Amino acid sequence: MEETGIGEGPRQGPDTDPGALRDRGLHPGSHGDPGSLRDRGLHPGWDMDPEEFRASGYRAIDWIAGFLARPEDWRVLPRVEPGEIVRGLPDRLPVEGEPFDRILADFQRLIPQATTHWNHPGFMAYFATTGSGPGILGELLCAALNSQAMLWRTGPAATELEQVTTGWLLRLLGLPPDWDGTINDTASTSTLYALAAAREFASDLQIRELGLAGRLDLPPLRVYCSEEAHSSVDKAVLTLGLGRVGLRKIPTDHDLRMNPRALEAAIVEDLAAGVRPLAVVATVGTTSTTAVDPVPVIADICEAEGLWLHVDAAYGGVAAALPEMRAVLAGCERADSLVVNPHKWLFVPMDCSVLYSRRPDVLKRAFSLVPEYLTTPESGRVKNLMDYGVALGRRFRSLKLWFVLRYFGEVGIQAALREHLALAQRLGEWVDDDARFERLAPIRFSVVLFRAHPAGLVDEGELERLNASILDRVNSSGEIFISHTKVRGRYALRVAIGNLRTRLEHVRRAWDLIREAAGA
Repeated sequence: MEETGIGEGPRQGPDTDPGALRDRGLHPGSHGDPGSLRDRGLHPGWDMDPEEFRASGYRAIDWIAGFLARPEDWRVLPRVEPGEIVRGLPDRLPVEGEPFDRILADFQRLIPQATTHWNHPGFMAYFATTGSGPGILGELLCAALNSQAMLWRTGPAATELEQVTTGWLLRLLGLPPDWDGTINDTASTSTLYALAAAREFASDLQIRELGLAGRLDLPPLRVYCSEEAHSSVDKAVLTLGLGRVGLRKIPTDHDLRMNPRALEAAIVEDLAAGVRPLAVVATVGTTSTTAVDPVPVIADICEAEGLWLHVDAAYGGVAAALPEMRAVLAGCERADSLVVNPHKWLFVPMDCSVLYSRRPDVLKRAFSLVPEYLTTPESGRVKNLMDYGVALGRRFRSLKLWFVLRYFGEVGIQAALREHLALAQRLGEWVDDDARFERLAPIRFSVVLFRAHPAGLVDEGELERLNASILDRVNSSGEIFISHTKVRGRYALRVAIGNLRTRLEHVRRAWDLIREAAGA
């Protein structure tokens, strides 16, 4: 039979025609003769048999081990054009099943070279998501168990290990040990759930029963966040039906933190206009500049006004694992909910976002809906994860978190975080020591924001074009991937250090490439 590789479409002829297969006792849904099927490259059973799985698994693990050992063999940012992958693959699946070796070979030939490698030590564009060895193995076992933890009964181990691991993480970060934690996919989902709980917290509005549409008795509702807050807050407010006017962005101070006085003034103004404030979202480690909002003061305001306080600590919260950084979560123990992402800076593969709440009853009230076929005798005595969000299906995400926490331990986690903080400080020193560059924000965690600023160049448009060209030249190298943002309207190069495999030599190479691109 002619080989055409991964670009094969359905192959026709007597060997693949369903009627011909049926005539030979090999119709779809029948095992037929296992030897004959195997000889013809067809699967002898419904699934890969254990021995084939073992042999194929060894080959896949060998590839992964080589990939993790030599990530720099690949361009961190692939050289592909939009649509190139789609055009290079068939638009229909093959009629015949294919041997695993052929599939793995095509994976090796096509996929890594067209992947942006977040596991690359030169990946410094966004908050890192390290796929560590123990995390990858935990993900493998998660897939093997295929647990679906919507109910305690459908996933006892998944349900209870989630309670254990989120409890361990609470203690690692110095947060109240009695908070309840649930694991979601990303912080965007966790923030959406937190603000849904905030809406339910205003129980007199009866939104769960009566909804929002067509209600003349319902005042305009409002959520507050800083002008530096993540766009997930905007999306959550839109999804909850509050509209874009339902989010009010509060100005920041000279350190790019939410201005509490401006927050107070906004609340007073809204109340006078008949608007109902619902919640405030504070941030510990904003995406652009890693600013830390003054949570203790914001908590005072929320308590005085009866507002739900949600803290987005998706990135910066992990730093509290270091005793010397514990202050970044000051005041967060008074929040109603808080999100932290182990897949960002805790070496857990995507995806793993933990939503904590000191009011889990309100979160449950916002989402719990139990049809008859999901009632179980354990109800009332166990936690059913389906009650704490939109998703009915729940992956066994806590397994990889458990593996990572146990493998590295508190000391190992702290050592890695300190290394990343030190690397960021070193890069900041290089920037500060070079008169042709200027830093645009303090280094609070492991992100450095700066720009090239040659003497005599004052036009902001020209400065932006210069730094954008530097960004393009660095990223086109394939060795390093950085990003940009704007700090008070000024274009900034953004270097985010946080991958477990990033060392001083990688940061030095990034700096050398930046200087070369700037003509320095």
